[in-house]
Amino acid sequence: MTTPLAIAPSLAPSILAVTAADDARFELLCVQPAGAWHQLLFWLPAMGMPARHYLPLAQALAAQGVAVVLHEWRGVGSSSRRASRRCDWGYRALLQDDLPAALAAVRTRWPQARRWVGGHSLGGQLGLLHASGHPHDYAGALLVASGAPYWRCFRWRWVVGAAYLVAPWLAAACGYLPGRRIGFGGNEARALIADWARTGRSGRYAAAGCGDDFEQQLAALPLPVLGVRLQHDWLVPPASLDRLLGKLPLAPVARQVITAAELGADRADHFGWMKAPAPIATRLAAWIDAQSPVA
Repeated sequence: MTTPLAIAPSLAPSILAVTAADDARFELLCVQPAGAWHQLLFWLPAMGMPARHYLPLAQALAAQGVAVVLHEWRGVGSSSRRASRRCDWGYRALLQDDLPAALAAVRTRWPQARRWVGGHSLGGQLGLLHASGHPHDYAGALLVASGAPYWRCFRWRWVVGAAYLVAPWLAAACGYLPGRRIGFGGNEARALIADWARTGRSGRYAAAGCGDDFEQQLAALPLPVLGVRLQHDWLVPPASLDRLLGKLPLAPVARQVITAAELGADRADHFGWMKAPAPIATRLAAWIDAQSPVA
């Protein structure tokens, strides 16, 4: 077992500034336990969701001994970039520019930490894609409300399928997807929406300008993976999670479901859990502990 790390006795977040290869800048929010620790969860937000919205989750995990670094996606929060007709990016920039830069900063700051990658919704998907190409950088992956967006996985499949046609068209017409105006995600780059919609239509992961064969890499990923689904999450129905985890034949996979009763809420849905994340933090921390070698 790795020697625990000594840290400052506070659950208040610290900031780690990062500059990507193309000079895009952003900040990571880091929350460390009040005692010694050695497990670190590198957390990737949902599409359009600023990192700061996951601070309650990070603090709940830190209270259980797991340090958390919250990634900031390009285009939101502390990012120096904003999607526009002149400023565009897709999965390639996120996977080959931003995530490697963030992970390098984390590795430099906490070289002894046992790193895990986790994420919410699209963040979980991109976390798996990054781990599939860099399996030695992580001990495992944790997904919350995350599944493959393939249109056939949904009850209203024809409506979802139509959205995967309309969204790229709207993003191309406007220069970016006006997500805040239409109530889906943030203001998203048109190339990112094209990559996302392509996966939604085909069921396969690919990124324009990126030569990686993600499907092959996922099929070879040996890391343990936890998939946590919310009971009333129509954005990630059971078939969606099953399709994503089904791409990982070599990975030891665990599935869990969070109910409304566990959250103390009327519903357990795609975003509502973020208001009271302690039950999910407990599940994540327990799973990480169960995968960790005994001293």
